[in-house]
Amino acid sequence: MTRTARGTGRTDSPPRRQPGPAPQRLVTVLRRHWLIAVLLLAGLLLRVAALIAYRPILFYIDSTKYLYHGAANDPVGYRVPLRLILLVGNLDTVAAVQHLLGLAMGVAIYAVLARREVPRWLAALAAAPVLLDAYQLQIEQTMMPDVWFEALIVTGLVVLLWWRGIWAIALGGIALGLAATVAQKGQILVLPAVVYVLVAARGWRRALGGAALMCAAFALPILTYMSISSAVTGHFWLSHSGTTTLYGRAAAAADCATLRLPPAQRPLCPTPSQKALGADGLEHSPRSPLRPYYAHLPGSQASATVSAFNRAVFTQQPGRVAASVTADAAKLFALTRNTRPGDTPIWRWQFRTSYPYWMHASPAEVRSVIKSFGGGDPHVVKPLAGALRAYQLHGGFTPGPVYALAALAGLIGSLSLIGWPRRARRRTQADEEPGPGRQVALACLLFFLTGAAVLVLSDVFEFSWRYQLPALVTLPAAGALGITAIRLRVSPRGPRPPAGPACP
Repeated sequence: MTRTARGTGRTDSPPRRQPGPAPQRLVTVLRRHWLIAVLLLAGLLLRVAALIAYRPILFYIDSTKYLYHGAANDPVGYRVPLRLILLVGNLDTVAAVQHLLGLAMGVAIYAVLARREVPRWLAALAAAPVLLDAYQLQIEQTMMPDVWFEALIVTGLVVLLWWRGIWAIALGGIALGLAATVAQKGQILVLPAVVYVLVAARGWRRALGGAALMCAAFALPILTYMSISSAVTGHFWLSHSGTTTLYGRAAAAADCATLRLPPAQRPLCPTPSQKALGADGLEHSPRSPLRPYYAHLPGSQASATVSAFNRAVFTQQPGRVAASVTADAAKLFALTRNTRPGDTPIWRWQFRTSYPYWMHASPAEVRSVIKSFGGGDPHVVKPLAGALRAYQLHGGFTPGPVYALAALAGLIGSLSLIGWPRRARRRTQADEEPGPGRQVALACLLFFLTGAAVLVLSDVFEFSWRYQLPALVTLPAAGALGITAIRLRVSPRGPRPPAGPACP
């Protein structure tokens, strides 16, 4: 409000508020965002402890394939950031960068949820799992592509939700497509992204155009990767993954007494003792009925026979396969982190008090690999390693019931889209965009479908606690958005839409 001074005709306006000094602004920001600041500090301290406890980075069975050029059963897009980091640093630097990615994902999730009108305290709680979960810390400390896969998922979702228009769709699609070059299960990410674009668009022309653009942008990095693979290896593929990737699930679920098979495929049916190996063991164990096929038959003939067996199980006994996948998917929601017979052992993803040697090589050979890329001899600070292990085993992980509540809230929040109008009723310029309730529900749909797609596809092949890590960056965010959508549904007089709405 302005006032006119008596006798002067001059209009007095309230003085403009001048920005304070940087320390004062920092204090103001920390007061507004104190909870995420506390969680970030805790996450930082945990990551510093991991960096000090284990020198250099930890290795796993598959780690060396990303350092040396060789055939791999998974895409090797992880080699690109790995090599770039090693150009300027060593193996310790790789671990440090991956820990920074973990912190950055927490910040990005918090920021995009707060922008979508999720209360700051709830947005901070949604970011807490990726910041504090000890299994996330362990994989960040390990030379494996999982952290980069998560980071590309978060990047794609944040881009789609932060901005709008064709550039958001294109850049978001490219980020999600890059995820498929890091882990092949990332190919499924195009489906939730396309669904989001179709639902969010206003008008069928924009919807179809946006969906086509999303598919093209998603395919671009994949086709580029496959073209490079063709030039280097002679094969136009994402990975060397064969038919065995589904054999474990098919053999574990099959009822061979009723399965109709030709004589050539009958030996692929596992005995009860072989079935106890589980999906992972049925693919990799020397005791698996799969081994003799690849030992005594030409590769193409063996692959064709195994593929036909898989197809027979999936087509003749789909109910058994679905029940097997569902049983594994439900393990995510258990109260504790346990391993059942046939599962990939969970201790593979737990901190130890001694340096783990995974590469089927002697400690001398491991030291030789590490020496080639820098980082010093393997070393463990036992007190810190013991503290990290105790934290991980005694509650330092996201409990299954939290995932269950988040998934339920995400599902309800996504379904709430059915009741929100596609745009505000008043046709003024300010009301051309959907209201806050629909925008929140759209974001919820994207996070929920992305998490569900990646997790279910992973469980179709086999269950591993490592493959459940994408839940950390999808389900809690979906739950927070779902709770907010429900609240806005019950109380429609919610906050105004955020500036720069992100729906296409």
